[in-house]
Amino acid sequence: MIQLLGSVGWLACVVYSTIPSFWLLIHPRANYWRSRSRSPYRVLLPIWAAMWVVATLATAHWRSISLYATGWSWLPACALFLAGVAIYKTSGAGFSAAQLGGLPELLPGHSDQRLVTSGIRNRVRHPIYLGHFCEMMAWSIGTGLIVCYALTV
Repeated sequence: MIQLLGSVGWLACVVYSTIPSFWLLIHPRANYWRSRSRSPYRVLLPIWAAMWVVATLATAHWRSISLYATGWSWLPACALFLAGVAIYKTSGAGFSAAQLGGLPELLPGHSDQRLVTSGIRNRVRHPIYLGHFCEMMAWSIGTGLIVCYALTV
């Protein structure tokens, strides 16, 4: 069971660690993506999947090296998992699914872009990233795997 959790944690951290790179493909070139006649996700999602493959292959050698191995580490990990879920929930308040998915930035005709400074965004500019960070820290602390900590950094 511990080995399975380690593998799941490593793969979860691989996916989470590529999210900022995915958005770096979008933000600097938002006008370019908006000018396309077809959905930019047809290009962006395969590129993101390729990022997962590269990150998985790059870190596979270290996936079984741990700093520690104890069941007690899952107690603070659970607290971080719950914090991450709570942050995700409050981040979605006042946002549509289209806004959370970045559609106003990518698709023409979705120009509803507004700066939200209420709720959790009154304190944190990008709460979804904070939620991702909590989840990655939970996997890192729970598994004790060096690779999870490295991917979190």
